[in-house]
Amino acid sequence: MNFNTSAALLACLRSLHEHPPEVSHDIVVVDNGSTDGSVQNVLATWPSVRVVEMGHNVGFAAATNTGVYASKSDLLLMLNSDTHVPKGSIDRLIQALEADPTSAAVGPRLVAPNGLIELSFGRMMSPWNEALQKLFNLGLSKRVFPFTRWLDHRSSSSHYPDWVSGACLLVRRSCGDTVGWLDERFFLYCEDVDFCASLRAAGHRILFSPTAEVVHIRGHSGSGDPAKTHAMYRRSQLAFYEKHYPRWTGLLRGYLRLRRHRQTPK
Repeated sequence: MNFNTSAALLACLRSLHEHPPEVSHDIVVVDNGSTDGSVQNVLATWPSVRVVEMGHNVGFAAATNTGVYASKSDLLLMLNSDTHVPKGSIDRLIQALEADPTSAAVGPRLVAPNGLIELSFGRMMSPWNEALQKLFNLGLSKRVFPFTRWLDHRSSSSHYPDWVSGACLLVRRSCGDTVGWLDERFFLYCEDVDFCASLRAAGHRILFSPTAEVVHIRGHSGSGDPAKTHAMYRRSQLAFYEKHYPRWTGLLRGYLRLRRHRQTPK
């Protein structure tokens, strides 16, 4: 899915063309009404890429579903435009999934351009786990040794978390079809955690495989406006709790109202 990330998108497509997987494949770009020339630049640079134009911003989940339905392969790779795919990464991701028939989806190790490992997997989103993840991310941002050591260790072996990041996610079509793919009430954020939860509820596992590594540049998928991006996250967070933890929704709404009140200038 692309929305006004022309430079990042072209770089991502360049990495895919320079390091194509060995299996037969098609590349589909779903554009959410970009105004930065994304569509024109892709068509001019990579005429073999199929571009689906939504006409306006329908959100990440709806655009991704459109891309899924526009394709026909048995395996589908969801890939953010702000990623770079090194040589062999997609092939190793395919190999990991095909070697594990119990898994519906697999995610690679995501790293920043400077090589630092990203926390791209975790336990099911919940009030307690959200608090722990915020604490963990704070420790990682400050390079606190116990946190970085744990992540280095955990991201060096295959395991079955509750979710892996939708920035790069390889999915079996048959499994995605069973659960109806992404829930389109999530405009941006939380859709990958929810999708993985649906796959697990259908009896499948989610696999994290460090044999494949993808560079995640980050910062290109939001609106470019921090306040707007934060608001989009809060809307998705509320939608997630309404779906999975309805008894917590009222408390979350009250907490968010209290925060807004405290942050409002007097």
